[in-house]
Order: sequence, then structure tokens, then C-alpha cells
Amino acid sequence: MKERRGTRVHARNELLNLPSRKRSQMSIFIIIGIVLVVLIILFIVFRAQIPQKILSTTPENPQSYMDSCVSNLIQDSIKKISSQGGYVNPEIYYEFDSVKRAYICYNANYYYPCVTQEPMYLRRLESEIKKDIGGNVKSCFDNLRKNMENKGYTVNLDYRDFNVSLIPGRVVISANVDMTYSKGDESKIKKGFETDVASKFHDVGVVVQEIASQEAKFCNFEYVGFQMYYPNFNIDKYVTGEDIKIYSVEDRNTKEKIVFAIRSCVLPPGL
Repeated sequence: MKERRGTRVHARNELLNLPSRKRSQMSIFIIIGIVLVVLIILFIVFRAQIPQKILSTTPENPQSYMDSCVSNLIQDSIKKISSQGGYVNPEIYYEFDSVKRAYICYNANYYYPCVTQEPMYLRRLESEIKKDIGGNVKSCFDNLRKNMENKGYTVNLDYRDFNVSLIPGRVVISANVDMTYSKGDESKIKKGFETDVASKFHDVGVVVQEIASQEAKFCNFEYVGFQMYYPNFNIDKYVTGEDIKIYSVEDRNTKEKIVFAIRSCVLPPGL
């Protein structure tokens, strides 16, 4: 009997505690609701007073614009000069398939090994790319200024020059430019622009330089064995009836290549 009576008392106490539990839960929900309302009000107030001004004067991204413009120039230039031995207008060349293939190593005489025409071949490639895109890089900056001015910016741009650097896996364009642009109460200054373009042109150029070096020393380049050690390169060699060697060096992944000519240890006709 005592056990039943205790059970009834416990159940009665539980029933009596139900309203207080509900009141506690209601209080928690009310507090959470008040906190949410306060947070929403604070967000609206701060958005109206501070971020609104910042968002309304956020400048365009000049670097992003230049990256896009210059990257296209570099890619087009590499395609243009690659078939001509890396030159815009080759002076010493062999015309093959109606294209001027620059001599990278050359000797006009018979029997003698060729002489490397560009001991610093990579520097020559940089110079040729710069020559090819020089005026267009300036046009990129001129168009950038016009576009920003059309969007309400005041732009002062002092363009002087730029440099091209070939490094493993990249082509880097460093422009000597000072730019100030403003809109509303915000003004920014940017000194210099640098654009990196993913490219294997440097690596291909190193192989071309190695071929010229070995042709100058040994009158030959063992390109089959070279490809076994460096399978990321595809090298072709074609020898014309005049004993002129036409080499093609291509990166297998990017398909960037350089096609050039070599005249080395040529035998006189009839021998």
C-alpha cells in the first residue's frame, strides 16, 4: 500500500510541475525571439550606415582586367613566333613549308660545324615577345583607363614600359606603371602591374638551346635518346635535300612548340 501511495504522490507532483516547465520553455523562446529581433535591427542599421558607403564605391579590379588582356597577348604571340624559330621577323632563315624557319645554329660553309646564332636564346625569346606585343600592352592600359572612366572613375595613369621574363612554367609580364583611380570619397594608388601566364615556352626554349649547342659541337643531336630521358618533350627532325635540318620541339602537355632550322657540317652536293 505504501508503494502505491508513493507512486500516486510522485505522479501528482509531476502533474503539478507541468505548468512551470511550460512557462520555462516559453520564457526561453521569448528570449531567443528578442535576441533575433535585436540582431536583425543591428544588421539593418549598420548596413545602412557603414557598408552601404563602401559597397557603393568599391573600385573595379584593374589587375584582373590586365591579367586577362595580357594573357591573350602572350598566348597569341607564342603561337605566332613559335613556327619561325622564336622570331617575329627572322633575318637568317630557311623557308620550309612556306614559313621562314630561323637558323638557330648556322654555317654557310661546307664541312664545318654550325655556329650558335643565339648564345642567350631565352633572352632572345623574351625580346621577341616584347617586340611583338609592345604596342598592344599599352593599348590594354589605355582601354582599362577608358573603361573605368566610363564607369565614373577618375583615372591618372603613367605608363612607361614593361619587361618579359621567361621562367620555368611561366611567362611574367612586369609593367612599369603608376595608376591612381578614385570614385566618390575613395581613392587608390597602384604602382606596377605583374601578370603571370602559365606556359612551358621557357622549357621548350631550353631544349632548343641544347640542340643548337650539341649541333655546334658534334654536328648532331641524339633526339631519340633525349626523349627517353625527357618524355614530356616531343622532338621531330627532318633533313631536307640540301642537308638542312628542321627541328620541332613540343611540350606534350601544352602543345607549345618551336620549329627552327640548323645548317651544320653540310656536305657539298654530289658527295
